[in-house]
Amino acid sequence: MEINLDEFSIGTEGTIVKVLGEGRVRRRLFDMGVTPGAQVLLKKKAPLGDPIEITIRGYELTLRKDEAQLVICNVKEGSEK
Repeated sequence: MEINLDEFSIGTEGTIVKVLGEGRVRRRLFDMGVTPGAQVLLKKKAPLGDPIEITIRGYELTLRKDEAQLVICNVKEGSEK
């Protein structure tokens, strides 16, 4: 099942399928390692959902909600909470 990264619940794991957006924002996400094929795990979410903290490529990364909406992921079976 494909969903946006901002829709993950805490503890959900998935694989990035594609990164939407254009220009600076897309380039910035790619520079941070947010690329198709990367495994992600949602670690923390702020009370209002912005920002979120994920684990990707062995490090912790904080993304704004509008950035996370651009990342489409395939959710790993059994990791949805």
